[in-house]
Amino acid sequence: MRRGLPVALALGLLQFCLVQANFAPHFFDNGVGSTNGNMALFSLPEDTPLGSHVYTLNGTDPEGEPVSYHISFDPSTRSVFSVDPNFGNITLVEELDREREDEIEAIISISDGLNLVAEKVVILVTDANDEAPRFIQEPYVVLVPEDIPAGSSIFKVHAVDKDTGSGGSVTYFLQNLHSSKFSVDRHSGVLRLQAGATLDYEKSRAHFVTVVAKDGGGKLRGADVMFSATTTVTINVEDVQDMAPVFVGTPYYGYVYEDTLPGSEVLTVVAMDGDRGKPNHILYSLVNGSDGAFEINETSGAISVLQSPAQLRREVYELHVQVTEVSSAGSPAAQAVVPVTIRIVDLNNHPPTFYGESGPQNRFELSMYEHPPQGEILRGLKITVNDSDQGANAKFNLRLVGPGGIFRVVPQTVLNEAQVTIIVENSAAIDFEKSKVLTFKLLAIEVNTPEKFSSTADIVIQLLDTNDNVPKFTSHYYTARIPENAPGGSNVVAVTAVDPDTGPWGKVKYSIYGTGADLFLIHQSTGLIYTQPWATLDAEATARYNFYVKAEDMEGKYSLAEVLVTLLDVNDHYPQFGKSVQERTMVLGTPVKIEATDQDAEEPNNLVDYSITHAEPANVFDIDTHTGEIRLKNSIHSLDALHNITSSEDCTWSLQVQAKDRGFPSFSTTALLKIDITDTEVSAQKPTPSSRDQVGTAYSVGGALFQTLSRGPMAAFLMQTKDNPMKAVGVLAGIMAIVVAITVLISTATFWRNKKSNKVLPVRRVLRKRPSPTPHTVRFEWLKFRRAKAATKFILKEDPPGKNGNDGDTKGPLPPRAPALPPPPSTEPSTATHWTVPTVSGSLTPQKPQQPPKPKVVESPIQSTLVSELKQKFEKKNVGSKARF
Repeated sequence: MRRGLPVALALGLLQFCLVQANFAPHFFDNGVGSTNGNMALFSLPEDTPLGSHVYTLNGTDPEGEPVSYHISFDPSTRSVFSVDPNFGNITLVEELDREREDEIEAIISISDGLNLVAEKVVILVTDANDEAPRFIQEPYVVLVPEDIPAGSSIFKVHAVDKDTGSGGSVTYFLQNLHSSKFSVDRHSGVLRLQAGATLDYEKSRAHFVTVVAKDGGGKLRGADVMFSATTTVTINVEDVQDMAPVFVGTPYYGYVYEDTLPGSEVLTVVAMDGDRGKPNHILYSLVNGSDGAFEINETSGAISVLQSPAQLRREVYELHVQVTEVSSAGSPAAQAVVPVTIRIVDLNNHPPTFYGESGPQNRFELSMYEHPPQGEILRGLKITVNDSDQGANAKFNLRLVGPGGIFRVVPQTVLNEAQVTIIVENSAAIDFEKSKVLTFKLLAIEVNTPEKFSSTADIVIQLLDTNDNVPKFTSHYYTARIPENAPGGSNVVAVTAVDPDTGPWGKVKYSIYGTGADLFLIHQSTGLIYTQPWATLDAEATARYNFYVKAEDMEGKYSLAEVLVTLLDVNDHYPQFGKSVQERTMVLGTPVKIEATDQDAEEPNNLVDYSITHAEPANVFDIDTHTGEIRLKNSIHSLDALHNITSSEDCTWSLQVQAKDRGFPSFSTTALLKIDITDTEVSAQKPTPSSRDQVGTAYSVGGALFQTLSRGPMAAFLMQTKDNPMKAVGVLAGIMAIVVAITVLISTATFWRNKKSNKVLPVRRVLRKRPSPTPHTVRFEWLKFRRAKAATKFILKEDPPGKNGNDGDTKGPLPPRAPALPPPPSTEPSTATHWTVPTVSGSLTPQKPQQPPKPKVVESPIQSTLVSELKQKFEKKNVGSKARF
């Protein structure tokens, strides 16, 4: 136990020594100008951008432990920097402003996790040229007397710049040095009146001087910048008594007339102190030249005559008026003298007067025809003008007051008396239709007299009409719309032409002419256009008539207008089918189209709607109201579905189809349509009895063979040989070869028999599509049949000679010819009517009821070529079938 105690004490002592040996970390001191260490004497420009890395705290731990760095600020101040605790990178996080804060105190610390060492540092903020000079104690307003000596100091401006160094130094200069009376000391800012310059209150009562303060420039964010500021110094000029009195309204002239009374005022002179700021009182006086005949009011400047005009010895008096300023002390100051001319004249008491043949007259009348020749004198006017005054009082001007540019008066200036002459200036303006009476004022007004006496006389000119106008229609075009069933003598449209002339010259006579005017008449005096009593209008034949109407006066002057008459269509035609009974063949899935035409000229009278009025059996077909396409109902997809509807094995249906136009009242026509329905994509003409029996026999045999293949022992045989397919293929190939051989033999025999008699038509059905606007073509297709019975229902459709499948135009191009064959023997036209089946896509060709149907030819060269082409295709089909099997 005793030995264990010393050991424990030794261990504790060792642990204590180890703890005491953990030394604190410390910063490196790298001195002034270093950006790495303990921020000793660190300074930073105030224009340092935010987010900049400005310093790196750097220190170490004696034991080599990792250290962390921190920076803090006094709670009352802002946090300017942030530090990365691991690397000591210090970043600027707030903008610096030396003018507001030139030193920043911060506490930086370094820690090794156990010991923390903190130091207080002061960061100096250095200046950047970021402040502009600023004038103080604005605004600057100065009052300066106008007699201030040149070079005198007027005012001192002062501007301060918060920057230091050159950026804080301020110099002054004027913004406009060349046009100013003033100068400024660039260092002190003292504003002076330049040498040789003067101020004048009477010329300019205020001056505005712009002073610019500019700093010495410096660095800002790496660039050299210079700031400036401006201010305006308002210099108000104070008036000083340095100007003599000034007369207003010179020169002065006065007149004394023969009836002027003594004591009457002749004129008034006006003067004022030249110093406008503080003017002195003014006194007037006559210096000389009055000879006691005139006096002047010393305060108002009014000059009055003291004697009657008869006592005045001179015609002209030259007076000199003196004006004297009286200062505020009552002593005379500056003076000025002005001459005044007063003329003694005879009284102007006679205005100009107009005279006619019988004495004074103020109204003159004249009648004349319109549009007189240019320059003609109005000889019917005899006017004299006179002024009884003498000299200048008898001089006056003459002028016409009224519509300008029509007449001119001669002479224009008169002295005492003259004969007045009026001359035509603008003949076109003298127009009876515009104005029947022209009224003017003949004005005589004195020229050089103060009174400007004047007198007037009325000139009234009555215009007489001439035939100077052409009748003009109220419109260049007249349009009218009348129904085509309008009876003869119906009113169409009324035209109107106006001739502004009066009397017989203004009467208008109407007539019509032109290629479209035969059916119309016009009333000669009223202009009413109406149809001929015998006229029958037909919009379908001619829908528009175009002719001209003429308006003429008694001397043959005329004008024309165009008349356009449009006939309004009336629903007077029934829709017409090509035939009253039509037969069609419908292939399942393909519509049959019927078509009826309405010969009315306009819509909706010629628009036709289609409907099925009766069908036996019903509920089989739908018809498109607008196109006339007839389709099977959507529920019918096969012949079996049709057989379920009716017990008859013959798929021939009868429909009563109605075509109804949209006019009012509406007309309709019905036609009987027989439709033969098949499930093959063919259509043909009904064969002759002999050929139909033979072809039917062939197809019956083929159909029986196919039925044998699909039913009974054959089907069982195919099931038994399913493991040996080659055996089944061989048997089937043999059967098909037998069928093809029988078909070829029968068809060949039939062809040569018919060729000899030239009466056999092709058995196979041929589809002929409705042609487009291109030339008519015929298309043949080799068609397959699933039922032998269907072969007896189709024959080849033959178009009447000279007609195509669209519009019955006999002039259309013929269909392209098939390969040439030897010409068949000629045959006589047969009177028998063959039953023809239109094409699936064909339409009922409209035919005019009054035209008798043309006889149909049994055979033609086209039929022979069709037979040849069918034969060739039939042989190619047999060869292909043999090759497949």
